[in-house]
Amino acid sequence: MSMANFSPFKFLLSLFLLVWTATSSSVSGDRKTYIIHMDKPAMPAPFSTHQDWYMSILSSLSSSSDSVAPTHLYTYTHVMDGFSAVLSQDHVDQIRNIPGHLAAYPDIIGHHHTTRTPKFLGLKKHAGIWPAAGFGNDIIIGVIDSGIWPESESFNDDGMPPVPARWRGICEVGTEFNSSHCNKKLIGARSFSKGLKQNGFNISKTDDYDSPRDFYGHGTHTSSTAAGSRVQHADYFGYAKGTAIGVAPMARIAMYKPLFFHETDLKSAATDVLAGMDQAIEDGVDIMSLSLGFPETIFDGNPIAIGAFAALKKGIFVSCSAGNSGPHAYTILNGAPWITTIGAGTIGRDFAAHITLGNNELTVTGRSVYPENVFVSEVPIYFGHGNQSKELCALYSLDSTDVAGKYIFCAFDHDGLVGFAQQLNEMNRTGAAGAILSSDKGKFLDPTDFNMPFVTINPKDGELVKNYMMNVKNATVSIKFQITVLGTKPAPQVAYFSSRGPALQSPYILKPDILAPGVDILASWVPNRGVQPIHDQQLLSNYALISGTSMSCPHVAGIAALLKAVHRDWSSAAIRSAMMTTAYLHDNANGIITDMETGTAGTPLDFGAGHVNPNKAMDPGLVYDIEVEDYINYLCGLNYTGNQIRVLTGTSNFTCEHANLDLNYPSFIVILNNTNSTSFIFKRVLTNVADGSSIYRAMVNAPEGMKVVVQPATISFAGKYSKAVFNMTVSISLGTNAIPHDFIGNFGFLSWYEVNGKHMVRSPIVSAFAP
Repeated sequence: MSMANFSPFKFLLSLFLLVWTATSSSVSGDRKTYIIHMDKPAMPAPFSTHQDWYMSILSSLSSSSDSVAPTHLYTYTHVMDGFSAVLSQDHVDQIRNIPGHLAAYPDIIGHHHTTRTPKFLGLKKHAGIWPAAGFGNDIIIGVIDSGIWPESESFNDDGMPPVPARWRGICEVGTEFNSSHCNKKLIGARSFSKGLKQNGFNISKTDDYDSPRDFYGHGTHTSSTAAGSRVQHADYFGYAKGTAIGVAPMARIAMYKPLFFHETDLKSAATDVLAGMDQAIEDGVDIMSLSLGFPETIFDGNPIAIGAFAALKKGIFVSCSAGNSGPHAYTILNGAPWITTIGAGTIGRDFAAHITLGNNELTVTGRSVYPENVFVSEVPIYFGHGNQSKELCALYSLDSTDVAGKYIFCAFDHDGLVGFAQQLNEMNRTGAAGAILSSDKGKFLDPTDFNMPFVTINPKDGELVKNYMMNVKNATVSIKFQITVLGTKPAPQVAYFSSRGPALQSPYILKPDILAPGVDILASWVPNRGVQPIHDQQLLSNYALISGTSMSCPHVAGIAALLKAVHRDWSSAAIRSAMMTTAYLHDNANGIITDMETGTAGTPLDFGAGHVNPNKAMDPGLVYDIEVEDYINYLCGLNYTGNQIRVLTGTSNFTCEHANLDLNYPSFIVILNNTNSTSFIFKRVLTNVADGSSIYRAMVNAPEGMKVVVQPATISFAGKYSKAVFNMTVSISLGTNAIPHDFIGNFGFLSWYEVNGKHMVRSPIVSAFAP
């Protein structure tokens, strides 16, 4: 993607596709960066610290006369036992023979994946979770991203109490960044780039900052979404006007920057991401938010999965973006069961332009984010009627003598966005003043990709415009831009780009976990570079509208901060369970949440347990809790070796005696492997987190082809923190003629209703075909 016409909406189409490159380029000769896992208890007695041991190992490696000595990058303390270094293949071979060595992985490169959303989430100043949580007061959110723009008003600390005494982090000094840029809101900022540099990526002084300062805008946007301070009169060139505020506005932000701009995209090295997560744990964060991803490999080869497991052991909640490779199945990223994986949905807001043809002879409304407050008044409009190529504005079909200075009306019938880009470039080439495009893909199109104004209208309106154009000579058009429409229906919808489940590496756990706002999210931006092309200029803005699972992830991080503030003793699994079992399934049109791509009802492979509901999550009644040992038993069930489990979990004190693929998760999924029928017995333990005793009864909503039996169907709890066990047998029989659609078999729901109480605890039950 060319950055000459950079626009934030391209995150939605290109930058958030989370495509990765496993780097195999050598630093010098056959030298590469490796992540070395060591068995810390095997450290020889003479060494007082593991750092001394690792440095001794590196200094002891023999080298041929023409080879370069090893280069140490990071020593890891929390995310794993080990270090990263630049090594030759001979060095790696030598390390593998050293007692205490567990594994060596080559470094890989990863990419990155609000005025309306607090209201859409039901957050209120004087009721519900906001005041109960003190708006997230005293909770520290560690954001692993592209840095931060500290001068943004979203990070002002007006009215915030002193920094928590338990905080151990710092604000490091670097290019255009020093300790004075931190305050009681932004309490820490560090950058990690050793791995990228060793992999041959130069951090350009013109294309990024070798410091925690954000050059690209991504990290500023995500951190202000999670915990930005209240800012009045925020907008994006007249659109989405209002007060911008983060989900947890009194929470603290600590930025850890491993993402740097290189050529056309943000990139991060696994070594740097691990170092950032390691430091976040050391500094004392409560929540981690990661809107980035690496290849969905085995968990012990995935730096985010490794770092998140270490965070789990410290009681740190980890929220990750699901990826932007939808709408097809098995595209989920960050699918480890100890990570909360977030899909993206719409928020019931759109941006429009009113179109009037002739003298009020026809009026339609279309979609546009053109950034100028102009009124196009009775401008000639061209339609190439009778010539199919011109009707479609096909490449090189238009003649500038026909269209220069005019608006163009044409249809859009391409399956992909490349054809749309060609159309807009064709119009630009011919000197057209603007365009009106008839397309059912209008909700997917990016108005900021091109520096000419255009509006998309749905095909039904397009037929009206076409008929008008065919019957009127010298037609004219008038357009009013900069219109924000609230309460659009249906909402939420699952964003077309949001990656879908199941998770390829762990299909026995339903992913994504939950849906959160991720389309057209207004949040803070960097004011140092163009955000919107217009004519021959790049306009600047302090706020930007961005879409992607990168945006939904910090929403859940902020909600987790609120829940943590209310329930300090809840585990990460309990927080996730509370969100999932209280999520809602119906949109504002009273139908099941729909798929933006198809317009039809979605499935739990699209939206997980449903759309997050913060106020309900504060009081879920019951939770499905999970212990570290349970995750280890699950890894055993996946047939991970003892060495792999040690690398991933950082412990050797375990057995696989209780290997089990049935994790105590708040959702259920049955995988159909070369069959249309199967049966599985799930065992679950529910914990009462409400005050007092209670009784719950099971209710199952199962479709044809799914039989569900819950035993016992009634469970009771003596008091808070008491537990109850139940088994659920799910039998699937889809018939011989079943045709899988995007791998979904069927789905239903298990709901526990509190007898004479207010709580309802719901979980999806899904059957899906194996890949």
